[in-house]
Amino acid sequence: MDYNLTLDFINMKKKYIYSFIISTLLLTGLTSCDKQLDIAPTQNIDQDKALLTSKDVTVALTGAYSSLQSRNLYGGRIYLTADFLANVNAIIWSGTYQGMTQIINKTIPKDNFFVNSIWADAYTTINDVNNVLSALDKVDAADKNKIEGSAKFIRGALYFELARLFGKAYNDGSPSTNLGVPLVLTPTKGVDPTNQVTRATVEQVYAQAIADLKDAEAKLPTSNGFFANKYAAAAILSRIYLQKGDYANAATEANVVISSNKFALNGNYVDAFPAKGSTAGSNTSEDVYATQITTQSGFNGYNEFYDSGDFGGRGDAAISSSWFNSYETDDARKNTFFTSGGSRFTGKASNPYGNVSIVRLSEMYLTRAEANLRLAPAAPIGGATPTQDLTKVRARVGLAPLIATLSNILNERAHELAFEGFALHDAKRNKTNIGLIPWNDNKLVFPIPQRETDANPNLVQNPGY
Repeated sequence: MDYNLTLDFINMKKKYIYSFIISTLLLTGLTSCDKQLDIAPTQNIDQDKALLTSKDVTVALTGAYSSLQSRNLYGGRIYLTADFLANVNAIIWSGTYQGMTQIINKTIPKDNFFVNSIWADAYTTINDVNNVLSALDKVDAADKNKIEGSAKFIRGALYFELARLFGKAYNDGSPSTNLGVPLVLTPTKGVDPTNQVTRATVEQVYAQAIADLKDAEAKLPTSNGFFANKYAAAAILSRIYLQKGDYANAATEANVVISSNKFALNGNYVDAFPAKGSTAGSNTSEDVYATQITTQSGFNGYNEFYDSGDFGGRGDAAISSSWFNSYETDDARKNTFFTSGGSRFTGKASNPYGNVSIVRLSEMYLTRAEANLRLAPAAPIGGATPTQDLTKVRARVGLAPLIATLSNILNERAHELAFEGFALHDAKRNKTNIGLIPWNDNKLVFPIPQRETDANPNLVQNPGY
């Protein structure tokens, strides 16, 4: 067994001494697998005595942000596993992690380690923010909106990710009857066997995520250090609306980010990502929101698999020549790739402690372009035409303008956002098959972890498992 995976397993076992089972709602004793929480236990929430003052709640919120940056969540794996599940011929996998092999082969068992870890860490973090929200009466008036907005940003963002990984796509059948994930909106303080949760519908989970993020957008400031601000909330809202096919709201929220003029595309595409081999990363001008990774907080979850091994990774996921050759000849995005040991790798994650970009400005331009194109309004939302927005993204990488067609925008999106967790979800919303696998196949939805369904008969398993 790999040493890093062994450490993960040991840390996860420590967590389950406190017992994580969503069905019994015993979530509060868990800690994150990230080392930062191990060395800073004051960030964990002890409900009986921790949240007594405004400072206590602020510290608890910091702990929730730290949990969010777990390698299984916004540290990278929540997106990397989606990339792997969407892979047809872009990624050449040579790794020995059985769980990742199962995901890339679309043969995921109900006890898959990586799937289970995403579920566990997500609900741990959600419980952390539920504790924060339950103690808002302790918060100083001047800080209340910022703390509530941050907590709801985290909760809304995670429920969206859980819904689209563990439930059917929003456009697959009826979201009002298809099952999503359990909605837990209050702190869990103990075991109540009579209160075993059920799965909310996809529609209900999306609605909760949108409500949380709209509240976050309204209450967060325009600047909030490295924490989420109102534009981060708008960006995730734009992503949710695009996923559900609500193009007017998708364009509107994307325009909130673009028109703020707080962000700018890097002149050089390569500079949008942490430099290869450096020991620290920082946000760039186009990061609307990024996870802050340090030597104390674990490491960049993309780096673990996507890097060649020259800069901290395992070298398990090389990039195929067919994918590399799909870029236009003069496309500067090709410069993010590098070769090592005869294989090609993406350089987007070649810094083990580089920040993880969750939303970049280029995504907002492409979302606004696509949404305006699909809507064809008399006046485009935001004032720029789809062709103008598409040209903005292409010009940055040295490419000539193209007329905005749906095919051109989606192709640009695939290359601009490659290996950043978009492939699976874009395929589903556009009803594009994954190779020979239909876009709505049961294999493209994560199973509910076996330990959860074993303990709680109210948790219905996904079809196909």
